[in-house]
Amino acid sequence: MLEREVKLRFDTPDEARRTVIAAGATPRCPRRLQQDSLFDTDDDSLRHKRCVLRIRQDGAASILTFKGPVQPGPMKLREELETAAADGEVLRQIFDRLGLRAWFRYEKYREEFTAEGVILAVDETPVGTFVEIEGTSDGIIAMAAAMGKGRGDYILDSYYGLFMRTREALGFRGQDMVFDDPGRSQ
Repeated sequence: MLEREVKLRFDTPDEARRTVIAAGATPRCPRRLQQDSLFDTDDDSLRHKRCVLRIRQDGAASILTFKGPVQPGPMKLREELETAAADGEVLRQIFDRLGLRAWFRYEKYREEFTAEGVILAVDETPVGTFVEIEGTSDGIIAMAAAMGKGRGDYILDSYYGLFMRTREALGFRGQDMVFDDPGRSQ
C-alpha cells in the first residue's frame, strides 16, 4: 500500500484543531499518547536504504509498520505495510533476538479527524504542533487549501528529521523526541 501525506505546522494544538474542524473534518479518534520506536541493525542497513521499521504503542494497541523509501514529489509518498501486533513488548524482544535495536524513540499526542479523501491527525509533539494529512493527492490539496495552506506550507520531513533540525535550539539533551512529563504536552 502507498502512503501519501504532508504535515502542516501550527502554533498551538487548539489552533490546529479549530482549523481542521472549520475545514469540514469530523472527529475520528480521540486524543491519546502514541509512543513510537524505530528499529534497525547495528550497521544501519534499513536507514541506508531509507526504510523505517517501527513499533507504535497507541494506548493498549501495538502496531508494527514498515515504510519504504520516500519517492520524490510534491508530497511524501512511500510504501507502507502495517499490521496490529498482539504484544509490543514481545515484538521488541523478538527484534532484539534478531539483532534489531531501537535507535530512536518519539512521542506525540494524536487526535484524528476524517474528511472526504483524507485522514487528518493533530499531532502535539515535543518540537511543535503539526497537522498530518494523509490520503489522495486531490484530497490533500483540497483539505490543505480549505485550511488556508498551500504547497509552500507542506512539510515532507519525518518527525526524526524535524527533531534533528530543531533539538539544539529547543534545548533537548537526549537522543529521543519524548516529553519531559508524558502527562502533559507543550
